[in-house]
Amino acid sequence: MKKPKTHSVKCHLSRIMGEKRLKISDVEESTGLNRGTISRLFHEEAQRVDLDALEKLCRFLDCQVGDLLELVDDKSKNEPEKDKAAD
Repeated sequence: MKKPKTHSVKCHLSRIMGEKRLKISDVEESTGLNRGTISRLFHEEAQRVDLDALEKLCRFLDCQVGDLLELVDDKSKNEPEKDKAAD
């Protein structure tokens, strides 16, 4: 099985869509974006994002780019946090 590449950028599209009870098809129809583009962002498989796509998503979801994308430390994504109270 192919191991997913870890990214330094986390996409919160699936969370935002879940909060708004939206399906990929809803976003596709309302934004005119390609279903594959939305799906790759939803599943965090996208290698790059077009600025036009980001703009359409942000306008449709009524959010800012920073709400949709987050810069994260790769190490913190892959390792569970230590309980600091136990130290």
